[in-house]
Amino acid sequence: QVQLVESGGGLMQAGGSLRLSCAASGRTFSSYVMAWFRQAPGSEREFVAGITRGVVGTRYADSVKGRFAISRDNAKSTVYLQMNSLKPEDTAVYYCAADVGLTIATTMGEYDYWGQGTQVTVSS
Repeated sequence: QVQLVESGGGLMQAGGSLRLSCAASGRTFSSYVMAWFRQAPGSEREFVAGITRGVVGTRYADSVKGRFAISRDNAKSTVYLQMNSLKPEDTAVYYCAADVGLTIATTMGEYDYWGQGTQVTVSS
């Protein structure tokens, strides 16, 4: 089992940047595909970005391509989401998730562990 704790959320003006972190504890962090999802009020939780376990492969939602970057530091058991050129529509609770699978899934049901979420609010 793994425990996930997100941090780094906050209030930012449109065009600004934020970096989210997700610290993992428990089983070997490098064993998991990691991803970020987000959920805006009244909306379903959606995939934002994912990263493979070892050699770095990434996947992004079309809405964040070119603006967001996911990375991981297996030595620190941490995954990051660098968010640039933020837009008001990026406002949501951002969740970190871990999957014991081999590929980057984009559906919630594929992920085995979740953090508690961190709020990101982007003002216009």
